[in-house]
Amino acid sequence: MSTVPIVLTGPLLPHGRKSRLARWVLGLFGWTVDAPGVPAEQGVILVYPHTSNWDFVIGLLAKWAIGLQLRFWGKDSLFKAPLLGHWMRWIGGIGVDRNSHHGIVADTVRQMQAAAARGERFWLAAAPEGTRSLTSGWRTGAYQVAAQAGVPVGLCYFDFQRRLVSLTRFIMLTGDMQTDFAAFADYLGSRVGMRPELASPIQPRSKPDSRP
Repeated sequence: MSTVPIVLTGPLLPHGRKSRLARWVLGLFGWTVDAPGVPAEQGVILVYPHTSNWDFVIGLLAKWAIGLQLRFWGKDSLFKAPLLGHWMRWIGGIGVDRNSHHGIVADTVRQMQAAAARGERFWLAAAPEGTRSLTSGWRTGAYQVAAQAGVPVGLCYFDFQRRLVSLTRFIMLTGDMQTDFAAFADYLGSRVGMRPELASPIQPRSKPDSRP
């Protein structure tokens, strides 16, 4: 295993069907998206910084604009309401059962592996800060999914100064958390969210967990 994260530079697989309407809406507010493709059929995308409710809106529009198929974690209760639950699943949501015997990470790794066996694409997107408020660091659940599944990690940022959503950096983890987080910080640390003062430091939280 490499002692430093490997930056993937090979050919990228194209995204799916693009939405001209979503790209037009983003452009109306001055936003652009730079996301040419993904390096594999399965992987994890870490999104930083997450400091505003607008991040979800911009991220969803960006996903539609480029045709990117994504999954994301959401509270299981959100999926129980008929209309909301249907919409959440339609946009890629995965209900999180915190009472699962295996745990969120193991369940997601199995879903990713099952998708690979069926030849289906499965990319999990997560905002590892887990909240719009300032915290001591990142939750490590999505990181652990990538490490256990052996899949690439995409580093995505929302830069509110440049009004840019970028997903161009993909790496293979070393498995050493401190080394990998140092690489995350080197690439993402200078990115500016809507409320920069609320961007959490790019480091594992003092008590690592497997929650979203």
